[in-house]
Amino acid sequence: MNNNYEVLAQRSKKAIYKDGDTVLKVFEPDFSKADILNEALNQARIEETGLNVPKLLEVSKIDGKWAIRLEYIPGKTLKDLMDENPDRIDEYLDLFVKIQKEIFSKQAPLLNKIKDKFNRKISASRFDATTRYELHTRLDSMKDHKKICHGDFTPSNIIITPDGDDYILDWSHVTQGNAAADAARTYMLFCLKGQDEIAEKYLNLFCKETDTAKQYVQRWMPIVACTQSVKGKESEQAFLDRWVNVVEYE
Repeated sequence: MNNNYEVLAQRSKKAIYKDGDTVLKVFEPDFSKADILNEALNQARIEETGLNVPKLLEVSKIDGKWAIRLEYIPGKTLKDLMDENPDRIDEYLDLFVKIQKEIFSKQAPLLNKIKDKFNRKISASRFDATTRYELHTRLDSMKDHKKICHGDFTPSNIIITPDGDDYILDWSHVTQGNAAADAARTYMLFCLKGQDEIAEKYLNLFCKETDTAKQYVQRWMPIVACTQSVKGKESEQAFLDRWVNVVEYE
C-alpha cells in the first residue's frame, strides 16, 4: 500500500485509509468477492435514495486486493461527540433517532430482504433445532415492511461535518424490511458495548418518536441476538445466549 495513505481504521480482513479527499476500504485477498461487490452495489442504491451518504467513486484492485473508493466526509463521528460531551447525550440521541427515522422513510426495492437474511443466519446458528424452529416461527410472524434497515446503525457510523450536516456511513449490512428489527439491533449493539443506560434511553426515544410499542421491538431481540451470534465472537456468546433463550419462556 502507498505509504502516503492515512490509516483511519484497521479491522479484521479489511483496512480503511484516507487518500486525499477520498476514502479507500481495502479488503484482504480471502475476503468474499461477492460480498465486496454487494457492498458497493448497496452503497450505490442507497446513494440513489437521496440520503446523506458518501458517494461511491470506484471499485478496483490495489496490490492484488479489492478496494472500494468513496468520497471522504470531514468531521467527527456522533460517537466521538457523545464521548466528548456526555452532558449532551440526550441531544445527540435525539439527533440519532431523527436520522434513523429519515432512513426508514426511504425505500430501495432491489435491496435484499431482512427476513431472508435473518432466516439464513438462524439456520446457520449453533442453536439446537427446537430453538431454531422457535426463532424461524417468530420471524415468520413479524410484519413485512419495505423500509431501509441500515443493519449497523450506531453513533460511530454517523459523521457530523464542521457545518453541522450529518452523513451515514457503512452500508455493508443494509437490507429492506421492518424498522423495529433495525431498532432492536441498535439497542443490542449499545448493550454489547456495556452502554445499557444509553440503550434504554435510545429505545424509549425510538418508540416515542415512531409510535412503536416497546414490546414489539423487544420481540425482535432473540432474533437479532441469534443473527449476531453467527459472527462467533466468544466474548459475546454468553450474553447473546441469554437473549436467544427468551424464546423458551414466552
